[in-house]
Parts: sequence; C-alpha cells; structure tokens
Amino acid sequence: MNNRLAEVAHYAGVSKVTASRALNGSALVAPATRERVLRALDVLGLPRPQAVPDERKSLVGVVVPTLQNPVFPAFAEAIAGRLNKRGLVPVLCTRTSDGVSEGNYIEMLLAQDIGGIVFIGSSYADAGPEQGAALKERRVPLVLINPADENANTVQVSADDADAVRQALVHLDAMGHERIGLLVGPAGHVPSARKMAAFAAFWRARGIAMEEWMPLVGHALFSMEAGAVTAGELLSKGATAIICGSDELALGAVRGARRLGLDIPGDVSVVGFDDSLLMGVVDPPLTTCRQPVGRMVDTAIEALMAQISGRPATPAVTLFQTQLIVRNSTGRPGRRPKG
Repeated sequence: MNNRLAEVAHYAGVSKVTASRALNGSALVAPATRERVLRALDVLGLPRPQAVPDERKSLVGVVVPTLQNPVFPAFAEAIAGRLNKRGLVPVLCTRTSDGVSEGNYIEMLLAQDIGGIVFIGSSYADAGPEQGAALKERRVPLVLINPADENANTVQVSADDADAVRQALVHLDAMGHERIGLLVGPAGHVPSARKMAAFAAFWRARGIAMEEWMPLVGHALFSMEAGAVTAGELLSKGATAIICGSDELALGAVRGARRLGLDIPGDVSVVGFDDSLLMGVVDPPLTTCRQPVGRMVDTAIEALMAQISGRPATPAVTLFQTQLIVRNSTGRPGRRPKG
C-alpha cells in the first residue's frame, strides 16, 4: 500500500502525506489538489475511494485519564504522529483539576461529529452511561488501549500484564528472593487484576499457600505517594522485593523504602511496569517491563482506520508481550531480617 501511495503522490505532484489526506477526504486539502490525486488514481488504474454512508470529520479524540503518568504522554504522542500522517487531527482530552471529565470531552467531541476516539488507560465506561450510550448510538469508531475496566464488544489493545508479572517473578526468584510483594492499582482495575492473577498462579504452581503470599499484595491509587505508603506496609511484612503495576508506583516504592532507611537494591529490589521516559536515569535506574508502545499504537490506529472507512469492527483483545529491562533497582536479597 505504501508503494501505491508513493506512486499516486508522485504522479499528482504532492507529498505522500497530502495524498493520504486527499484520499481520506481531509478538509486540510484544497479541492483542486484532491482532484489531482483522484485523477492520478484513474491514470494508474486504481479505484477511487468510496464515500462511506456515515462520513466523518477529520478530528480524532485521544482520551487519557491523566498526564502525570509519563507512559500516557508517550502513547498520546505516538498516536498523534500516526493520525497526522493519515490526514487526521488528534484532539487531546484529559481530566483537569477544575473538574473537566471524560464525559465533558465526549460531549464536546460528539458536537464536532468526531471521526473516532482512542481511549488510553480508560474507556467510554468511565465517562458515564449517557455518554457511552451516545457513542454506541452514533457508532463512533472506538479503540481502547490498556482499558481500566471490562469492555464487551469493543476493539482493545493491551499489554500482556500476566506475562509481565511472570517475567519479573522469574527474575527475582532466580536472584534468590522468597518474599516478593506485588503493588498494583485499586481493586476493579482490570490490568491490576490480570497482574494479580498471574502472581497467584506463580505461587500456586510452587505449592505456596495463599496465606503465605497474600499479605504481600498491596493496592494503591496510581501516584508516587500512594506507592510509597503501600510499599512501606509490604516492607513491614518482610518483603525483600516489590513488583509494581506502573513505573509511578515503583518510584513511590523506592521512596517508601528510603523513608525506612533501606537501600535499593541492597535491602529491597523494585520492578516497575511501562519503561516510561527517564526510567533509565533515575536513582537507581529502574528495572521495569517495557510496553511496546509503537507496535501497540500501530495496531490501534489500523483498527480505528478500518472503522472510519466503514468496515465493521471485530471485538477482540490484542495482547502485546512486554520486555523486562534489567537495571540497577534489582539485586540479590540483603540480610534484612524477615518480618
């Protein structure tokens, strides 16, 4: 397809980006330019794009719950770049301190006859029943990336949370850790539940009773301070290592350990999740499971474009394996007394 687009662009005397925008009906392309691109299709024997009955505008909402977690801006930036190349305009929507919510943004987007929406780390269910019903009624193209809750009949792209926990557990177990904690998000948060299930399965396969590992599981809001407090509780129960549900929680765990006068990794090992920006230069550099942001976004955008083009979406969850990036926040267990 890229080769064909290059041929069309060359014949029409425009860039590939302009040709793509013209073929997608972008309002950013002048009518005369669009006509040149369409004539290039005719000359090259390629079919002209068919207008879909529910033709939509070029705006695409990119909804994130917060910009404080550095992995969300990483996803948003990748999405914006790919949408721009297709002649679409990303509209960033995030909760604000003065009370603007996902529901408010969805109402604004629907008022603009939005072309589609990508939810990152949240979903239309977070917006409220009225907004969710409106999206379904209007058949707005939707893709969810790492949704926080269950979403039937939607296209979802997610990191493989269970495999990430298994990788971290195998790494820490090989180093000799026996008292490994798990610090994840609130109860009901779907990615955290997947991590929790993998954590339980790991110990169950080794014949370890639930009474042994369950006290080493902590839930917290996704913030550094909440991570610090909950990590302190796990450390007081004898954890020598903590696997965290995000890099933000992991940095909080490091802070919590230091408040107790403990060394990372001499006394406590910490593993994060995301490998967000700067995790390689924090003190100490964080061992973490890297999400393949680029590949996940590619899949999400292809699914979104298919819907925008009028092709029916096949509800499914596409999982992407993470990669454990080993840095200096993990090591062999120290001599700290077990609780």
